[in-house]
Amino acid sequence: MFNTKFLIVAAAALTLSACSGINTDGERAIVGAGIGCLAGEALDNDCKTGALVGAVGGALADDL
Repeated sequence: MFNTKFLIVAAAALTLSACSGINTDGERAIVGAGIGCLAGEALDNDCKTGALVGAVGGALADDL
C-alpha cells in the first residue's frame, strides 16, 4: 500500500533537486517556501511552518 504523504514528500525532494539554475539565496528561499508549504499541507495541514522551514532551508542550501 502506497503512502500518499511519502509520495508527496518524495516529489518535493525531486523538485528541489531540479533547481540547479537558481542562483541567489532569495530565489532559493522562495522556492523552498513554496515547496515547504505544499509539504506542510500534505503532512499535517500546517502551511506556515512548512513554508518557514522550506525558506530557511532554501536560503541556506548553498552554505552547507
